[in-house]
Amino acid sequence: VQLVESGGGLVQPGSSLRLSCAASGFTFSSSSMLWARQAPGKGLEWVSGIYFDYTTYYADSVKGRFTISRNNAENTVYLEMNNLKPEDTAVYYCGMSETPVGIKEDDIWGQGTQVTVSS
Repeated sequence: VQLVESGGGLVQPGSSLRLSCAASGFTFSSSSMLWARQAPGKGLEWVSGIYFDYTTYYADSVKGRFTISRNNAENTVYLEMNNLKPEDTAVYYCGMSETPVGIKEDDIWGQGTQVTVSS
């Protein structure tokens, strides 16, 4: 299993970013995919998940601002982040899981991409 995130960067508050995660080594179309983040000095926080049937789930902290999507033809999952806030600053990780909500011991994660929101 390989998960490779991209798209992070330094942006100002109120800006948008689109993260991508290229997946390989497993049956992507039948897998739940996750995004989680880890802010400095804090634990891993589940952000969003998408089921194999495209049903989506979001943490309350990002609901209405972030959108998760997937392209099964390209084995890629995306996280569109709008109206970014300084508290969204974190390393963002893409994950593969049995279920799209929460963080489980058996989840598999990529190497992460840094998102920094600062003026």
